[in-house]
Amino acid sequence: MQTSFLLATLAGLCGMLGWGFGDFFAKKTIDVVGDMVTLAWAHFAGLVLMSGLCLIELQKPSVFGQQGGVLPQTAKDWAGLAFFGALQAIVYFFVYRAFAVGKVSLLNPVFSTYSGFVVLLSVLIFGETLHVSQALVLALVFVGVLLMSIEQDSAALRRFSFKKMHGMSDIVIATVLASIWTLFWARFVNGKDWLIYATLMYAFMSLTVLAIAAAQRLKLTVPDRSIWKYFLLIGIGEVVAYAGISWGYGQTSHTSIVAVLSSAFSVPTVILARMFLGEKIGRLQVAGVVCVILGGVGLALL
Repeated sequence: MQTSFLLATLAGLCGMLGWGFGDFFAKKTIDVVGDMVTLAWAHFAGLVLMSGLCLIELQKPSVFGQQGGVLPQTAKDWAGLAFFGALQAIVYFFVYRAFAVGKVSLLNPVFSTYSGFVVLLSVLIFGETLHVSQALVLALVFVGVLLMSIEQDSAALRRFSFKKMHGMSDIVIATVLASIWTLFWARFVNGKDWLIYATLMYAFMSLTVLAIAAAQRLKLTVPDRSIWKYFLLIGIGEVVAYAGISWGYGQTSHTSIVAVLSSAFSVPTVILARMFLGEKIGRLQVAGVVCVILGGVGLALL
């Protein structure tokens, strides 16, 4: 296996495990303090952790294999970081707003298609090359992602209408924006110091989340002190995910591999929920887990 191909696979797995880990612990907080409060404090925790890694990088660039620990030097790069941070925060906003009014079992499969659009656009617009075997394995993972997103009790899928689905307009907007963010963030961070750029992007994302909360006049108070440890755990997951995918995008040109594997974040969430919360896993989800695992093994063997 080529080194860059292995790196892209590992980066995609970091995204999958990080976001899946974070989503699992988010379940512990959202029902207590709400979506936006969870989003704000979890991002604050993640920002503190990423900033710590970034300071280490600036002091000792060789620790993370970077090329000098250099901060952005141009106004264009700073503007780009602000843009990508704000855009990702807006994606979170639309996803959460859609899930608040609609059925997750119907909306999540729609949002999961963003990685498929990334692959398609990366090949058509930026000329990314995929061998037949790679395309087939990525297709298997993508099918697994879709199956994982469909809840067992979502029989309504057989008779749903896009016009009547609550939250559909918001989730479509989120899907389009997530595709744009992933595709162009991969291009933007490629060849740059991925850790520093990811940290700065994350800072702008966190500031945008706070701005959205302020615009909605939300109070960010947390009545239960036991919740704080979950914010930290979510933050750890976020750091692993964003640092991981930025590592992959920054050091390789395999955008499709990183995007599709990282979009399978439902796999660790479902497995952890089954192990520690006793939640049942439906047949479609089992099939999805199998597809993703087989796809991951397939990528490792290519």
